[in-house]
Amino acid sequence: MSIQHGFHATITAHPGQGSALVDLLLAAPSLNHDDCLVFLVSRSASNPDLVSVTEGWSSQAAHSQFFAGPLAQAFIAALAPLVAGESIYTDLVPLGGKALLG
Repeated sequence: MSIQHGFHATITAHPGQGSALVDLLLAAPSLNHDDCLVFLVSRSASNPDLVSVTEGWSSQAAHSQFFAGPLAQAFIAALAPLVAGESIYTDLVPLGGKALLG
């Protein structure tokens, strides 16, 4: 299966909530979805409350369908109190590379 749709999000947590945001993202329901092919969470080295997520999906339709469902909506509701302001989204399609997952 190849990646046809993706995005990168930069999310600012409320002060001191970066670790809680990372923990929640690392338990995202997307991780268990067959159409989610890339899910990478990272954090700024200089600002622990600045978190990034890169996702790659098999299609835009699969991504949209998943995020319209109850698991994703519950996840978004749990995420909202941790987030300060608007997140910055950039559309992209991951093409390759390497990720160490631990």
